[in-house]
Amino acid sequence: MQYRPLGRTGWNVSTVSFGAWAIGGTWGEVDDKDSMAALHRALDLGVNFFDTADVYGDGRSERLLARLRKERSEPFYVATKAGRRLSPHVAAGFTRANLTAFVERSLTNLQTEAIDLLQLHCPPTEVFYMPEVFGVLDDLVKAGKLRHYGVSVEKVEEALKAIEYSGVQSVQIIYNLFRQRPAELLFEQTQKRGVGILARLPLSSGLLSGKMSAQSTFAEDDHRGFNREGAAFDKGETFSGLDFAVGLQAVEAMRPLVPAGMSMAQMALRWIQMHPAVTCSIPGGKNPAQVSDNVAAADMPLLSRATMQALADVYEQYAKPLVHQRW
Repeated sequence: MQYRPLGRTGWNVSTVSFGAWAIGGTWGEVDDKDSMAALHRALDLGVNFFDTADVYGDGRSERLLARLRKERSEPFYVATKAGRRLSPHVAAGFTRANLTAFVERSLTNLQTEAIDLLQLHCPPTEVFYMPEVFGVLDDLVKAGKLRHYGVSVEKVEEALKAIEYSGVQSVQIIYNLFRQRPAELLFEQTQKRGVGILARLPLSSGLLSGKMSAQSTFAEDDHRGFNREGAAFDKGETFSGLDFAVGLQAVEAMRPLVPAGMSMAQMALRWIQMHPAVTCSIPGGKNPAQVSDNVAAADMPLLSRATMQALADVYEQYAKPLVHQRW
């Protein structure tokens, strides 16, 4: 496993870490026994950073991570998120009372006295122009409820505004082979300010595993079936906002580019790690085998210049016209 600094926290975190959305919900059926085995395997392989949210299974994945802390002695970091519990999910709801209540609920779920890293969970754009919201987070740090805070965003614009606040330690954003815009300007700015980047949906909802086809079907509670047009939340969270059929075409164009000894998923994760501004990717894993495959990417060889260029060409042809300016 390789490790990189996360913002100005003083932490060094695993370059391939663990995203706990899938073990919480909206990814089809999941078994807590398998989820715990996946979490244990991640620790066994050197993962020391786990990303979750209070709405993943209504706190289910937070509670699983609390179990992991009880069952293991080695230290690790847990990042969670707050804000998506608001209904309606509007900027006016990001009040001191609401944010404090969300934090207290996560503290209970995680069975801890302080949250390692709290992230605003893809709030409306207006929130990033409300300094008082970040003042509340500063006060929660001073009160010992949070060790650090950051943001999870949908758009590059939101990230660029967020890093103007001095307390922001990290930006979580979709960055993968189908969503490359963050590397244009954002990464340069986060490096200058010492802000970490958490690359979420690194495998584009599983598209970049190379295991899907036009015949793939999804469970009723799997967002890959019901959110392709943004019916439940931002469209960009499902298959990176890319049309599923176009995504499959892009995957086929990438298949010949996978280096010997790598899976397509490992190539996709290694590609993310090639950018020095990225602290880590946070792929999900429902079972130990998925975790093992993902984590192996951290120690694989650099991708060649020719491979990087060929992957850029695939992005230009298939994904860029559909997603680049939207997010």
